[in-house]
Amino acid sequence: MPLPRSFRDVRGWFYNTDVLLFDWLLTRQRTLQQRGDLLEMGAYLGKSAIMLRAYLRQDETFTVCDLFGSEAPTESNEREMRGSYATLTRQAFESNFLSFHDELPRVLHAPTSVVPGEVAPHSCRFVHVDASHLYEHVRGDIAAARGTLTPEGIVVLDDYRSSHTPGVACATWQAVLEDGLRPVCVSAQKFYGTWGDPAPVQQELHDRLRERGDCWLQWQDVAGHRLLLVGADKAAQPELPVSRHAKSRAGARDFGRDDAGRGRGAALSALSRKAAREVLPPVVSRHLSRALRGGRGR
Repeated sequence: MPLPRSFRDVRGWFYNTDVLLFDWLLTRQRTLQQRGDLLEMGAYLGKSAIMLRAYLRQDETFTVCDLFGSEAPTESNEREMRGSYATLTRQAFESNFLSFHDELPRVLHAPTSVVPGEVAPHSCRFVHVDASHLYEHVRGDIAAARGTLTPEGIVVLDDYRSSHTPGVACATWQAVLEDGLRPVCVSAQKFYGTWGDPAPVQQELHDRLRERGDCWLQWQDVAGHRLLLVGADKAAQPELPVSRHAKSRAGARDFGRDDAGRGRGAALSALSRKAAREVLPPVVSRHLSRALRGGRGR
């Protein structure tokens, strides 16, 4: 694979809403000085791992556990590996990761079933689960995440609602209904939860994202649990690590602050145009929308 020149060059399914939520939750932990390690179960080619490493403190450990294309422990898992991750290799992961960071994380080249024996109990403040999609394995991964998390720690479960991953959906909501997992929020791809009290982080998240003006938010009650739905596909993006292979590192931006400002401005302009269409007479709204676009288009 070619060396990535920017974060978006790294292959993987890590969408803007989740980039924003990862950044907000991890930044909040840092602001509140919540201590703990980071853990990712299932890394693919390293896209989310590259981001997670940027929030690691000097005295903390970041552990990544993945089969990296090695023989899976069961035949069903082996079929899944052959079908979905034929291009996955540890070398590709390491190459991508070292394009952004000086050192590799602690790597467990093994099935995620080894995590309880390799990661200290209640040592992690943030766990990302994106490994097998098979129900029995996801149940084990969720149990492992619970065992490694601090009381206020956050777990993120990928593919909790995709049509091709019903096992993840079943395991996720079973954990909510039977095992004490409490929802914080959901995106289109990921479920964010805790075994602690979700209310403080949940309300603060809602208030901060509402202030931004470029996110879609909705409260729902699901089986007695308050749940925040978040959509931020077009929201201003946070600053992420810059590749050492960028054409010019001094001037390189990848989801940087300048881009974030332009993105936020564009989002607010779009909201203004929508408001104009809804509340103003057609002639006035057309002229106002044209002015917000800087005179472009008709």
